[in-house]
Amino acid sequence: MKFLKFILVSFVLGFSVQAYAAMMCVITPAHDNPFFKAEADIAEETGKALGYDVLSLDHGDDAKVQDEHFDVCISKGAKFIIADNAGADASIAAVQKAKDAGIPVYLIDREINATGVASAQLVANNYQGAVLGGEEFVSAMGEKGDFIELIGKETDTNAGIRSKGYNDVIADYPDMVKVAAQSANWSQSEAFEVMEKLIQAHPSVKGVIAGNDTMALGASAALKAAGMNDVIVAGFDGSREVMDAIVAGDINHTVLQPIANFSEMAVRMAHEEVTSGSAPAVEKQSIDCLLVNAGNVSKCGVFRCDF
Repeated sequence: MKFLKFILVSFVLGFSVQAYAAMMCVITPAHDNPFFKAEADIAEETGKALGYDVLSLDHGDDAKVQDEHFDVCISKGAKFIIADNAGADASIAAVQKAKDAGIPVYLIDREINATGVASAQLVANNYQGAVLGGEEFVSAMGEKGDFIELIGKETDTNAGIRSKGYNDVIADYPDMVKVAAQSANWSQSEAFEVMEKLIQAHPSVKGVIAGNDTMALGASAALKAAGMNDVIVAGFDGSREVMDAIVAGDINHTVLQPIANFSEMAVRMAHEEVTSGSAPAVEKQSIDCLLVNAGNVSKCGVFRCDF
């Protein structure tokens, strides 16, 4: 009887440990942004397909909240963590803490200012994408006119990289005049409010180039509310909402980050590391972006295009 009881208890404990050991974490910014929701959903779907229980959390771009999430994942014995981090510098300690606990971290979308801490950092080639978007913006503007730039969150490395790509292209066209540049912190509602004020100060504006799609949507809504329907608006990310806005003629173009690819890649690479013990040979990996406009938008889905 004691032997049978031992076997039963061992089976139950073994089952629990097995389920416990097969957990992974996904930590991203807030899911009210469709880009971050999509990357979290795709990572979660991939993890579940590989047999993991998935704990999906969002940090809302708050490094302290992110630290708490990392602590939870470490305490629960996560096999690995997929993260879109809350700051290039502010996130290093959290990633290091996971590494010290024997939990590999795979970063997607945003890099950290350190190497040898994360197992891999998979990011879109933001500069290459911004150059594509800047060139299309200049063409749509006829190489001249007043324009406004909406910049992302200033602590986010990608915001600066995209702005540099845009401006490196536009600087070659002296008749393109930037009349204002302001951060709207990646937020649609904030972009709407910022644009309301900027178009009052600059009623002659002919174009708006935004660091992401949510800000482009906010700018477009503010322009429409002001009856300014001929202003060229450009985004960056490749969200479904902006694809629909391109079809409707409200937004001229966006630059698609193929997060459907690198979210899945990160999970599969992490799974390979925990099952084989081998981390990727190259830590920082860059994936090129795609220009989406009225001519090819029909070939695109959720952060994925077939061209």
